[in-house]
Amino acid sequence: MKAISPSAEPRRRGRPPKDQTRPDAPRARLLRTGVAILTEKGFSAVGVEEILDTAEVPKGSFYHYFDSKEAFGLALIDAYADYFARKLDRWFDDTERAPLDRLRDFIADARSGMARYRYRRGCLVGNLGQEMGVLPEPFRKRLAAVFRDWEARTSRCLRSAQEAGEMSSELDCEDLAQFFWIGWEGAVLRAKLERRPDALDVFAERFLAMIRAKGEGR
Repeated sequence: MKAISPSAEPRRRGRPPKDQTRPDAPRARLLRTGVAILTEKGFSAVGVEEILDTAEVPKGSFYHYFDSKEAFGLALIDAYADYFARKLDRWFDDTERAPLDRLRDFIADARSGMARYRYRRGCLVGNLGQEMGVLPEPFRKRLAAVFRDWEARTSRCLRSAQEAGEMSSELDCEDLAQFFWIGWEGAVLRAKLERRPDALDVFAERFLAMIRAKGEGR
């Protein structure tokens, strides 16, 4: 799922002519700032003014690129999904590493990322999912699609582990991938709540031990 392309928007009077995908462009700054804030806070609790002040972008620029806060939220989901898909591909497609080591590398990177921000930031998609009861209905379909994409990428990595003999061929990789993301998102939420990595470590260790044990029994 890709971020909404500025080129797809109708040209409006006074639109800046430069490439708005550049990191220093207003639209890119708004998306980058929005992702940073919403991995820490709830969407419903954050106002447009806070995002504008942090991004140092005038209100006119916000409404030039986004018709509403809802439209901005959907663009944030797309931007985060695109960023995270690249992250998963970087780890899961690393053929110089054994498949299950690729999964361990992703887990270690995610753990390090949470530690860098003292466990104040979590997963934007997971955070929004927690708020779904008060969010606009279009968010539901978009968030579910992101999880399905992550599960598909994880399932491919697990199938590679089967082909390498690291896991039993009888295991259902699609079910395991879904189980991983259900558990991992819960662990991220708990780590953010407790401001420590224990939940991440417990879930990761148990998940890997589970698939190893089932693999050994094949």
